[in-house]
Amino acid sequence: MLHTKIVDSKKEKILTSNAEKFIKNSKFGASIYFLGTVRNINDNKTVTGITYDSHDEMVIKSFEEIYNEADQKLDIKDKAVFIEHAKGHLKLGEISIIIAVACKHRDQAYVLSRYIIEEIKKRSPIWKKEHYENEESEWLKGNPIANEKV
Repeated sequence: MLHTKIVDSKKEKILTSNAEKFIKNSKFGASIYFLGTVRNINDNKTVTGITYDSHDEMVIKSFEEIYNEADQKLDIKDKAVFIEHAKGHLKLGEISIIIAVACKHRDQAYVLSRYIIEEIKKRSPIWKKEHYENEESEWLKGNPIANEKV
């Protein structure tokens, strides 16, 4: 069971309640919610917001591929996964991504959640532009985590 969406920040917000409704099922004993939010400091610069841009169709395709790969790589067949990523300008504290997973057991849920976020960071065509207090801004280079084990 999979839900994926790019959320246009001009029209709506990412809501944890939507994720909760989607993954809630009595056959699952464990649920994990990962929220990525806009923080105020990065590389010793004061951040005032972030603008996200994406190739929407390719992002959705990458989310689907990551979900399907989890079947083979992690052997977690029975699961519910909810992924939404924001597009557009976000203020401090706003949610940029939500990944909610539900599995039969907690170890599966933790492993699956971590696998999904790491693969999204490596593979999904999503770009972010940080805005700073001095009114400057810059597009950030991607930073996949190296040498991490899932």
